[in-house]
Amino acid sequence: MNREENIKQISDKSKIWDIAVIGGGSSGLGVALDAISRGLTVVLLEKADFAKGTSSRSTKLVHGGVRYLAQGDVGLVLEALKERGKLLKNAPHLTENQPFIIPVYSWMERVTYSAGLKLYDWMAGSLSLGSSTFINKEETLRRLPSVKSAGLKGGIVYHDGQFDDARLALAIAKTADDAGACILNYASVKDLTKDEHGKLIGLRVRDELNGEKYSLRAKMIVNATGVFADKILQMDQPGSEKMIQPSQGIHLVMDRKFLGGNDALMIPKTRDGRVLFAVPWHDKLVVGTTDTLREKPKLEPTPLQKEIDFILETAASYMKEAPTRKDVLSVFAGLRPLARPKEGGTKTKEISRSHKVIISDSKLVTLTGGKWTTFRKMGEDTVDHYPEVSGELVTPSQSLDMKLYGYTMEIPEGHWSVYGSEAKAIQDLSKKNPELAEKINPNYPYLMAEVVWAIQNEMAVRVEDILARRIRLLFLDAHAAIDSCQKVAELMAKELKKDQEWITAEVEDFKKLAEKYLIKV
Repeated sequence: MNREENIKQISDKSKIWDIAVIGGGSSGLGVALDAISRGLTVVLLEKADFAKGTSSRSTKLVHGGVRYLAQGDVGLVLEALKERGKLLKNAPHLTENQPFIIPVYSWMERVTYSAGLKLYDWMAGSLSLGSSTFINKEETLRRLPSVKSAGLKGGIVYHDGQFDDARLALAIAKTADDAGACILNYASVKDLTKDEHGKLIGLRVRDELNGEKYSLRAKMIVNATGVFADKILQMDQPGSEKMIQPSQGIHLVMDRKFLGGNDALMIPKTRDGRVLFAVPWHDKLVVGTTDTLREKPKLEPTPLQKEIDFILETAASYMKEAPTRKDVLSVFAGLRPLARPKEGGTKTKEISRSHKVIISDSKLVTLTGGKWTTFRKMGEDTVDHYPEVSGELVTPSQSLDMKLYGYTMEIPEGHWSVYGSEAKAIQDLSKKNPELAEKINPNYPYLMAEVVWAIQNEMAVRVEDILARRIRLLFLDAHAAIDSCQKVAELMAKELKKDQEWITAEVEDFKKLAEKYLIKV
C-alpha cells in the first residue's frame, strides 16, 4: 500500500467512485473488500489509522458466539460459524483453531454445557473446528495447570478461532488495495455533498497529515464508522435521533503463567451474567471482557476502576494464583456500537449483536452493529444495496473465498506468523542491515526491520501505528512499548525524513497515550 499514490487517486476531480466508504475498521474494510470483489471502484477513508478504534480492541476471537446461542439468537450463530470457518481458511497466517476449556464444578453444569456445545458443533457443519468433549479432572488440570482444583469435576473442551485483529484489518486493507481499491488512513470526512434533490453525490475530505483538502464524488456513500456513526448521520441530517449506544469492554493482559498450557479458559457465567474469557495470545494472556454503558464515543476510551476490579475478582475465583493489579502488563478498552435501546431496555448483553443496514432519505447507507467474525458478510449485505442507491446493477459477491494478503499454508514460526508469505522479505531486510537486525525491545522478538517494513508497505506514519497495531507491543506490555518509543521514533524520522522536533512530539504523544494502558498499582 502506498499512501502517496492513493492520495493522487483522490486528487482526480473527474473520477466518480462507485462506493466511498467512511471508516477503516472491520465494518468499513469488509464493505471495501466485498465491493472490490464485484468489480466496483472503491475509496475508503479512515480519519485515524486502520483499526485504531474498536477493531483493534477485541477479545481476539473468531467465534460463532456460544453466548448468543444461549440467548436463542440461532440465526446470528449460524452466520458467524460459517464466516468463522471461511476466515480460518482464507487467512491461516492470522487465525488459528483455539481449544477452550470450561471448568465444571457440578454435574448439572456438565449436562447443561455439553448439550449446548454439541448443538454448537452441529451447527458448524462441515466448517467445524473440532468436536466438544468432556475431560476428567486429571486431564483438565494437566491442560489448565493453574485453574482451581477444589470441587473440580472435569472440563468441557470446545473449539473456536483466535486471531490478531489489527493485523487482520491490515491484511484486508492490503487485499482490497492490491485488487484496485483506494485505501487511505489519516483522511477525515469533513462534509457530505448533495444535489438539488437532497441526494448524496460526494464528500469533502481532509488529509490529517498535511491539511490538504479534497472533494470526491461517489454513487454510494457508506457510513461504517462504528461508535461514531451518529456523527456522520448528524452531518447528513442535523438533529437526527441518536442510533448508537456505546458499550465499553475492557481486557487485561498478563503473563501466560496465570493459566498455563495452550488452552483458553471460558467462564460461562459471571456475576453480571456475561461470559469471561482468558485467551493465550502472542505469548501472553488476554482476560476479558466487561459490558459498561458509556454516554459518548471516544477514540481512546478509558477503563474504569470497577471494570478492572471485576475482571481481577472473577479471574481470581478460577485461578490458583490470583492475579493482582501489579500483574497487569497492559489494559485496553474498546467501545461496541450497539443499537440504542428503547426506553426501559438498558441491558447491553441482551441487545442483539447482529448488524443492520439503514438507508437515509439522502441515500446515505449506514452499517451498524455486527462483530469482527462477520465483517465480510456485513460488507456483502451492505454492497447488496448498491442497485437501490445507484440505480445500477451489480454482480454477485465474490468475497467469500478471497484469500487475504499474506496467505500461505507454510505459516512462519513465532511472531513472524502474522506476516504470512511476507515474513521472508522482512527477514531479508534485517540481514542486509545490522541496524535493522536489532530488537525493538530486548524482551520481545520484534526487529527494527519491521518498523521500516511497516512504513514502506503498511502505511504506518506514526509511532503509535507501529507499536500499537503493526506490532502489538502497546497491547502486550505498555511499559515495554514506552521504553521502545524513542528508538522507533528515531528510525521512523530517518525513513520519513522528519526532524528532531517531529521525534520529540511523537515520543511525547505516544507516552501520553501509553499511560492509559497502564494500571496504577
